Amino acid sequence: MGLFDIGAVGSELKEYYDVVIIGGGPAGLTAAIYARRAGLSALVIEKAIEGGAVTQTHVVENWPGEISIEGQALGQKFADHAKHFGAEIHYAFAQKVYVEGEYKVVELDDGNKVKGKVLIIATGTEPRKLGVPGEAEFRGRGVTYCAACDGYLFKDKDVVVVGGGDSACDESHFLAKIVNSITMVQNLPYLTAAKVLQERILSNPKIKVITNHIVKEIRGSNKVEEVVIINNDTKEEQVIKADGVFIYVGLVPKTEIFKGLVNMNDYGYIITDENMETNIPGIYAVGDIRIKGLRQIVTAAADGAIAVEHAAKKYF
Repeated sequence: MGLFDIGAVGSELKEYYDVVIIGGGPAGLTAAIYARRAGLSALVIEKAIEGGAVTQTHVVENWPGEISIEGQALGQKFADHAKHFGAEIHYAFAQKVYVEGEYKVVELDDGNKVKGKVLIIATGTEPRKLGVPGEAEFRGRGVTYCAACDGYLFKDKDVVVVGGGDSACDESHFLAKIVNSITMVQNLPYLTAAKVLQERILSNPKIKVITNHIVKEIRGSNKVEEVVIINNDTKEEQVIKADGVFIYVGLVPKTEIFKGLVNMNDYGYIITDENMETNIPGIYAVGDIRIKGLRQIVTAAADGAIAVEHAAKKYF
């Protein structure tokens, strides 16, 4: 294979790659692009879908050069770009990661084991759960964490959106084009989303915003039928009739398998230096799973580029 030949997806794994990347989102795929352009062999291990969580976003409006692009299309562009330069993508779960001499070893759930001189952790985050009665029971039967994925199931229905940040407001704006009505429930006395997103929500007649309330319970028989909320101050309860509940109350880093390997904060986010390197030489963390001030597609991509640029000079 030449340096810039098309990469393989699901091809037979080699035992060794210069750079092994766990996670196929914008951070991981950008790292793969930069690794291949530096002449390094690169493997991306992805558990679900190439492009990562961005593919679950309906529309992206803050990726430079694209005024508006569907998240799925943008995620596919990242993957196609990496494969164009010869990166390999293998679909599996990383089950165990450890250091063996100068190599970082990754054991996969399909029985394979690969090692690399450099390991880049790009596993991203997953939606935080409310942890209230009915949430787990009705997941897939009215409870969801992705409007782009499931919004069409609620055409002309009444839904509740939990949260008041960028994701909650952005996805409510999208849902308003599909559903009959939306009731947003925010635990704080105000929305926390960017001003432009708040303006869209507050000016939309389909959307009602209830602040200073939390969800107490999600009820129904075979599917979601109502949501019980409670006022933070008065403790007064209110029942909202709803066919669905979309939950956007933050994210949790997917770093469980790296605990004890690299340093993290109390919330599970990985600690890195300005070059994205962890406390273990040759192990980098990029994207949403590291401690940082801004978690966006553009900063994730930048992390991936910075990590490989540093690793290529330091270890090869």
